[in-house]
Amino acid sequence: MSSSSGPSNLSRAIGRSFRNAGIPSPTLPKVLSPASSYTSRRTSSGRYVPLSSNDFDASGPISEMEYYHVHVPATPDNQPMDDRAQTGSVNADPQIVAKAEQQVVSDTMFTGGYQSMTRGRILHKITDGEAASHPQMAGARGRDCAVEGCDGNVMRDERGTELYPCECKYPMCRDCYIDALKAGGVCPGCKELYKSADEGYEPGSPTLSLPSLEPRMDRRLSVMKSTKSQMLMSANNDFDHGDWLYETKGTYGYGNALKPRQGLYDGGDGSEGFEEAFNEFKERMSRPLAREVKIRATILGPYRLVVLLRLIALVFFLSWRVRNPNRDAMWLWGMSVVCEIWFAFSWVLDQMPKLKPINRSTDLEVLKEKFELPSAENPLGRSDLPGVDFFVSTADPEKEPPLATANTVLSILAVEYPVEKVACYISDDGGALLTFEALAEAASFARNWVPFCRKHNIEPRNPESYFSTKGDPTKNQVRQDFVKDRRRMKREYDEFKVRINSLPDVIRRRSDACNAREEIKAKRAQVERGTDLVEKLDVPKATWMADATHWPGTWSIPTKEHSRGDHAGIIQVMLRPPSSEPLKGAMDEDSFIDIQDVDIRLPMLVYVSREKRPGYDHNKKAGAMNALVRASAIMSNGPFILNLDCDHYIYNSQAVREGMCFMLGSGGENVCYVQFPQRFEGIDPRDRYANHNTVFFDGNMRALDGLQGPMYVGTGCMFRRVALYGFDPPLPREYCGWCCSCCGGGNHSSAAEVALEDEETEMMDAGLLMRPKHFGGSQVLLDSILKAEKEGRPLAGQPGVQRGRRAGLLTAEREPLSTGLVAEAICAISCWYEDKTEWGLSVGWIYGSVTEDVVTGYRMHNRGWHSVYCITKRDAFRGTAPINLTDRLHQVLRWATGSVEIFFSRNNGLLSGPRMKFLQRIAYLNVGIYPFTSVFLLVYCFLPALSLFSNQFIVQTLNTVFLIYLLVITVTLCLLAVLEVKWSGITLEEWWRNEQFWLIGGTSAHLAAVLQGLLKVVAGIDISFTLTSKSVGEDEMDEFADLYIFKWSALMIPPLTIMMVNLIAIAVAVARTLYSSNPEWSKLLGGVFFSVWVLLHLYPFAKGLMGRRGRTPTIIWVWAGLLAITISLLWVAISNPTSSLSSGFQL
Repeated sequence: MSSSSGPSNLSRAIGRSFRNAGIPSPTLPKVLSPASSYTSRRTSSGRYVPLSSNDFDASGPISEMEYYHVHVPATPDNQPMDDRAQTGSVNADPQIVAKAEQQVVSDTMFTGGYQSMTRGRILHKITDGEAASHPQMAGARGRDCAVEGCDGNVMRDERGTELYPCECKYPMCRDCYIDALKAGGVCPGCKELYKSADEGYEPGSPTLSLPSLEPRMDRRLSVMKSTKSQMLMSANNDFDHGDWLYETKGTYGYGNALKPRQGLYDGGDGSEGFEEAFNEFKERMSRPLAREVKIRATILGPYRLVVLLRLIALVFFLSWRVRNPNRDAMWLWGMSVVCEIWFAFSWVLDQMPKLKPINRSTDLEVLKEKFELPSAENPLGRSDLPGVDFFVSTADPEKEPPLATANTVLSILAVEYPVEKVACYISDDGGALLTFEALAEAASFARNWVPFCRKHNIEPRNPESYFSTKGDPTKNQVRQDFVKDRRRMKREYDEFKVRINSLPDVIRRRSDACNAREEIKAKRAQVERGTDLVEKLDVPKATWMADATHWPGTWSIPTKEHSRGDHAGIIQVMLRPPSSEPLKGAMDEDSFIDIQDVDIRLPMLVYVSREKRPGYDHNKKAGAMNALVRASAIMSNGPFILNLDCDHYIYNSQAVREGMCFMLGSGGENVCYVQFPQRFEGIDPRDRYANHNTVFFDGNMRALDGLQGPMYVGTGCMFRRVALYGFDPPLPREYCGWCCSCCGGGNHSSAAEVALEDEETEMMDAGLLMRPKHFGGSQVLLDSILKAEKEGRPLAGQPGVQRGRRAGLLTAEREPLSTGLVAEAICAISCWYEDKTEWGLSVGWIYGSVTEDVVTGYRMHNRGWHSVYCITKRDAFRGTAPINLTDRLHQVLRWATGSVEIFFSRNNGLLSGPRMKFLQRIAYLNVGIYPFTSVFLLVYCFLPALSLFSNQFIVQTLNTVFLIYLLVITVTLCLLAVLEVKWSGITLEEWWRNEQFWLIGGTSAHLAAVLQGLLKVVAGIDISFTLTSKSVGEDEMDEFADLYIFKWSALMIPPLTIMMVNLIAIAVAVARTLYSSNPEWSKLLGGVFFSVWVLLHLYPFAKGLMGRRGRTPTIIWVWAGLLAITISLLWVAISNPTSSLSSGFQL
């Protein structure tokens, strides 16, 4: 058993029973190694408390008997601490217990997994730096408990103020407080029964000193001006709506008693005032959150007409080509016709889904008015918006720099959304301590960065991007202290970057020192036992945490149970859940900036590293995302999930609200996800390799939004949680015929049929929830599904909403996070949890493909869900993309391989069900087919060279008919490009760059993808891919240094061969024509024209081979020479020339 703790900071077992059979009761081990000894005392509640440093000498020898502990089973006289013991005591203050429980959750690292117990280990220190001062921060060190033999932290509230259950202010930790209550409720300090620290309460009442509720209510509820506001609370502390209605000027909405506003009452029956107030309420509910903006008919009409004309021209051209073969070169004619027919088919598949593009707009003011302003259902004005769980995935800190991940997390923590409704989960699939400590540093830095962003309304809220932005930073700033605060924050961020970048060396030096200490201890023990000193010591080279304990994840020197594919599951709550009420900053001399009247709360932040064991297929990113889905459902259960890659950050802090307008607006109950376009930074100004990919994100995806919705592209997507669970939409439609499918129509149900379908759906869902086969054995996870479905519904009463929820449902305070829930989440991320379940098959992210994102979106659309494409005025998210040619080709190779896998699977668009629209099926069919175009494209790129070598052409003669067809097809293509630029918003240069890289990728990465896909399908050979490196170049003086780095890859051979062959063919053809007695200029011009067309498309590839400033690598000249010599000799051997030309030139 691997060590996870040391004498200096000892693990604490959580004596709590778990409901799942998969988690054994967490008891102490019977035998422990010296490096993992538990030196502790046992309290009256049945738990083990580590002895303080004064009770023993940690560096001295420890007797062997101290390695053994006997765990006494629970008896009537020996009851372990549980939730009932905490809340069932007469003297227990629930407020103190709840706040202390939150503190324990954030200060504890939970580990566990397959055939191992779930352990909770108290962390008094997470990083080597100074302890974080923010009270939500894990490891925020306070005063030690005053109870003898206990070194726990004193209980604190959300401000970090110490909690004292007794008026004598005796400092205690949460566990010792529970022990004292069980022992009779006697305070260990004053030796009397617990008394309150507030005046006006009876002795013995253990209530907590808290600020009065009235000032907060007056600040939050502007309509409540009465001095009798405290009387509006009923006996059970619930808000009295009846008293509020007549004590204030508030009004009730539709379906309740309505009191006219003051001044509208006419002294009569009040009908005029009633009608006006009712109309105002009706108008407020009818205002849409989002609108569909049609593209102008003057652009879309001609665009569709040109598509039709080009389609007709292609049909006539291909029929003419088939009827007029080249008798002199049938092989050349046959290859060209086959390729042209496939190109026409591929163009039709790509063009048909573009016939109905649309734009959308949102209204954030309406969102605020409906969900965040005081109303009858929400008198306190609390946010009624649903919760959002952010997922950030990372796997390798070497290829995905921790600084980029930390910046992404900071942008999430500062998002403009109710703090208590946000939870951020980091999936570290590599289990690296470097990522863990970088995340801890980010949480510590957030205590200054987030209030700074809120105070000055900073955009973007990624510190690296913000401080690197060129321009005047004082623009639109109104506070006089902005320059001072920005200067201080810039200095603090520079120090933060230094700490992050030095973490690898810090961890290495710390681990070396601790390992050396362990070796000294082992040698000392060897001497005491009298064994041979020559005997080799078996001391593992462990990776150590800041509190001098073993890291439970992957070690720098991998060993058993501590490698990338073999380590325990880890959950650490870095920032515990915030309170539901705003927490304003106070005057403090030690404060970094003036944060008075600024909300200093931070969203919940959780580090998750799922368990990995040999022999299990962990399914890469899809498996990591499903583990986050289960863990988040147990811990926070936000109805919506937004996933980001570690290098994609929030560029627009309002982006989540804009996405929520589609989820909660008219028809939102049928929206499975909202996809945002991907925008990139660090791309060279000319975008040599089409990294921005604007033709796809602004053209194809915008067009799909007019059908059934855009595809899921892996990041920057907001999901409805129940859609990920594999449920059908509430109101699905079936598209039976071709006509209704193309036009967007479908089978509509009557009200009675809808009610019957709702009842059947609820019965089916209830039966589905009763089967653990689908979701696993966690009952907490099953219970959370229905709750997430209800909380994710739009508000009832809106036009077009048939299954809505009542207003004010989400204003209640969230349930506290307990240690039992975190332990349940540990079970849910274990490697065995998905065995014999539907996870990865029909639930969550779908397994079996490299492009799991496209497959997951396809499954949702196939069940009848709709998706929405949200293009915001300010980019929602931004990330990085590889600008190096080799990295770019490998990225495209991975995407194309996934498409080939989709084509040969049941996720092919041809096999879709009746709930998917016809044009949407065509779009998914094209996703699986487009890599196969590379085979025909490769052949067609060689045809000009073959034509020049053989002195033949694809047609018999360049007659007028052929030239007219060629002209019409070319002109219509150019017209389509111009019109597509108009409705999509891209530029002609971006369109041309996309065309160039289409040929480069088609002749290299796509071709390799087809071969790899066929190998996997036919021979079962699975191809593994490495992560795309997201690290920046080492040349800090040149932002685009990676653009000029040449890294040879076999993918470059086909386009390099095409380029060299066409150049040689042009030279041979020109020389032959010049020295010929009867030159055929038409064939030369035809062949040269198409060769030049190919070479123009390969121009970016040629520039990539040249490197920086024309410094061509030697390997390029070697390959070029070999290819030229080989092809020349091959041609001479094939042609076997026996005649000489009239001028004497012999070829």
